[in-house]
Amino acid sequence: MGSWNGMTYEGKDTLLRVVRHEAEDFYALAEQPGVWEAPTGCAEWQVRDLVGHLVDVTENYFERFDAARGGLEVEPAYGVRGMAERAGERGRSFRDVTQAELVERGRTDFAKMMGLLEALTPEDWTGLNVSHYYMGRLPAHFYAAFQLMDYGVHTWDIREGSGREHALSGEVADLLVPYMFVLWSATAAPDPEATPFEIGIRITGGANAGDTRVSVGPDGLTYAAGDLADLTVLEFDAGSFVLTAFGRCHGGTVRGDREVADRFLNLFFRI
Repeated sequence: MGSWNGMTYEGKDTLLRVVRHEAEDFYALAEQPGVWEAPTGCAEWQVRDLVGHLVDVTENYFERFDAARGGLEVEPAYGVRGMAERAGERGRSFRDVTQAELVERGRTDFAKMMGLLEALTPEDWTGLNVSHYYMGRLPAHFYAAFQLMDYGVHTWDIREGSGREHALSGEVADLLVPYMFVLWSATAAPDPEATPFEIGIRITGGANAGDTRVSVGPDGLTYAAGDLADLTVLEFDAGSFVLTAFGRCHGGTVRGDREVADRFLNLFFRI
């Protein structure tokens, strides 16, 4: 199933194909009449703020790739602790721009970003390190995944704000499963005085189904594939796993000690 692992070059074509589809859905929804100031599933953000957010982060990626290619230094990473607040401010900073203008700018930025990602070589995909504004140096493939997170999850957010029943794309969810463990690692805030513990995460279906042992200690969490027979287990389908990791819903099934599960699920701050 290597073609469904975006962390490898083998998964590049699948990842970029799904990103293209989600971006087209996103802008098709965002450009509809009457939706510009509608609420979304992202608290305090309207549809126009989601578009502004995409413009903001994508245009920053251009600067960061230029710096990486040119061997230029950039400022230290801002950190993920303040990411939610700052990203919200930056997304809302475009509110004076018209719907037509901002959607067109977003589409133009997306096309440029796809050209940049499509041009990445096998060596670039895992070996070109680009300094992310919030998270610091990351392999280039993460930027394709960030585009999928933004377009996939924020398309879900627009639909959520509409009040209609809907669900997350299976292809989006499957591709994002491995990255959600990275997200959890970056946003875990365990009590340094608390006793370390382990928990199992089971993804029950899809291209990246499987069992993962997660160890939580005072310095954060680590994870690896493994047998879960001796652990409390949280089971998720791929979509509910992604939406839970992003704080959009409270999903999952507990198999074992609810106290352990609650302790784990309440470790994280939101970005």
